[in-house]
Amino acid sequence: MTTLCIANNRTEETVGDLTRMAPLEQLFAGCWAQRMLWWAKDGDVLVLPWSPDPEYLAYVTGLTGVRAGSLTFVVPPPCALGDQLLTTDRLADPVFRAELRRVLEARAVEGRAVEEVLAMSPNGAVAELAAALGLAHAMDGQAFAAQGGNALVNSKAAFRAVAAGVGVPIPPGRVAGSPAEVEDAIEQLLARGRSVMVKVEFQAGGFGNEVLIRDERVDPAGAERVVALADRAAVAGYVAGRWTWLTGGRGQRVVVERYFADSVPLYAQFLIDGSAVVLSGCGEMVMRPVVIGEITPPVTPDAEVRAELVAQGARLCEALRLIGYRGTVSADAVLTPEGEVLFHETNGRITGSSHLHDVYFGHLLREEHRGSRCILELTGLKVPSFAEAAAAVGAAGLGFAPETGTGVLFSCNFTPADGSVMYCAVAESPEAARALETALLALFGG
Repeated sequence: MTTLCIANNRTEETVGDLTRMAPLEQLFAGCWAQRMLWWAKDGDVLVLPWSPDPEYLAYVTGLTGVRAGSLTFVVPPPCALGDQLLTTDRLADPVFRAELRRVLEARAVEGRAVEEVLAMSPNGAVAELAAALGLAHAMDGQAFAAQGGNALVNSKAAFRAVAAGVGVPIPPGRVAGSPAEVEDAIEQLLARGRSVMVKVEFQAGGFGNEVLIRDERVDPAGAERVVALADRAAVAGYVAGRWTWLTGGRGQRVVVERYFADSVPLYAQFLIDGSAVVLSGCGEMVMRPVVIGEITPPVTPDAEVRAELVAQGARLCEALRLIGYRGTVSADAVLTPEGEVLFHETNGRITGSSHLHDVYFGHLLREEHRGSRCILELTGLKVPSFAEAAAAVGAAGLGFAPETGTGVLFSCNFTPADGSVMYCAVAESPEAARALETALLALFGG
């Protein structure tokens, strides 16, 4: 079986207008896309923004057991936004499509025809590419994606309608489409002594969120900043001044909802196919103030709260299954100080958590370890180079060992962007994972 893997991790359905991304943001996104290597199996064909770094490729395949030489990489020519993102125009490039078609035809002659199209973001551009290659049948949910369905699943505005419709609890608030409506929605909450979160309809990782306050003083979690608005006139001024940002520069809707300070950010991730919604795993996000990592399984909620998180997340995903979405969905929620589990978005794509559940728990860990291991993943560890970091961890005896199901994994290589790596500490408990992290940081002077 051959899988066509497409690493389109940043799309307009997930982060909005791509032209608003700064060059450094695009470079980080290109590094992130290389994580598609974790899903590769022998003989697969991968479409990446650029050819993989040899050291990172060797590192990943050394852990997954895939023969690196059996993989084929196809990189589209740069287009309007350069070579960091797999944009719609790059996936539509005729030179790229001709090369990809030749590769796939050769696979078919060898008896290894493509049986699955796996995209980080199963959007319309991928659906159109699959159809053009004669692979619509290999992309589960292709008909839904071809009609713009991925935008619906990732819209923070559409989410509130779906959740409310199926009875999944969400924070008080509403979706607004005009400056007057947004102003009124914000003021209604602030006037009752509630802090407010405003959300850009399409963004990720908390980068499209801001917290608004009147009298309450809060530290933001899951938002870029806090803005104090003393009265309705200040609210009106804020909405007018931030309107282009709030609407993503293209007239999007705005989500206005109550912000719960000191809440715990959680997620439950599922795989949706034509017949079922299957839990992949759940976790707790680490905010500083936006997402910088996570720990899975989550450490704060008790068994009853976890059960509620999974049950309500599954209800959301069943609604998405019935309208035709297929693939990975992360249902994100918060656990409030009062003990309520309130959902605030769904992410219909391979997310920043998917590799932990699909690959690490699902493949790297042996079966006897899967129910008794904790993974702490964080970003921002500065290293001399990826190769030197991997060698140093191995020499120190900290590297991941399948025999024990513990050790350090480097999940993403950001060294081209800022000289850092994303790391995972895999251990028997949260405390042991933190101890392993401490040893790792000490190794690199941090």
